[in-house]
Amino acid sequence: MELKDALYSRRSVREYASTPVAESLVRGLIDAAIQAPSAVNSQPWSFTVVQDRSLLARICTASKAYVLERPPGGLSAEHLRRLQDPAFDIFYGAPALIVVSSVAEDRWAVENCTLAAQNLMLAACATGLGSCWIGFAQGWLASEPGKAALELPAGRVPVAPLIVGYPRSPAAAVPRRAPAIRWLGP
Repeated sequence: MELKDALYSRRSVREYASTPVAESLVRGLIDAAIQAPSAVNSQPWSFTVVQDRSLLARICTASKAYVLERPPGGLSAEHLRRLQDPAFDIFYGAPALIVVSSVAEDRWAVENCTLAAQNLMLAACATGLGSCWIGFAQGWLASEPGKAALELPAGRVPVAPLIVGYPRSPAAAVPRRAPAIRWLGP
């Protein structure tokens, strides 16, 4: 797949087949992720791959409770209702969660990990996999129990929780708004 095709067809996937993703594919996605630029070429990222279904279920339950106890602004009533449903899986049945983490004291941790995450999601699209950034998991994973569940070493902070797997169906195209552009200069 050409880069332009991946850029224009990558969408957040929220329905996955239970088929596991081969380790070689996951390693390929991570290899694509580490090709991202980073501030001062620090390359501060690390990757935690969670494929254990019981651990994914535990993270899901804890993350939902965390968000419900500390709801961020902008959550709709529908989001809150879904989070209260014990059957709602924030990982949408994906067989793998890949968490991009950073050195905690890195001033550019979020930017660096986000660049790596975007590379990973584009590579997933190019190989026929779906992906989605799971914002509902961010708060709990950044807590001490969350970092312990990920077995993160001291001094590491999770930034980007991404699910990866085989989509049940092709992701629908999402219309894009025209960009707001201001030209300065000639």
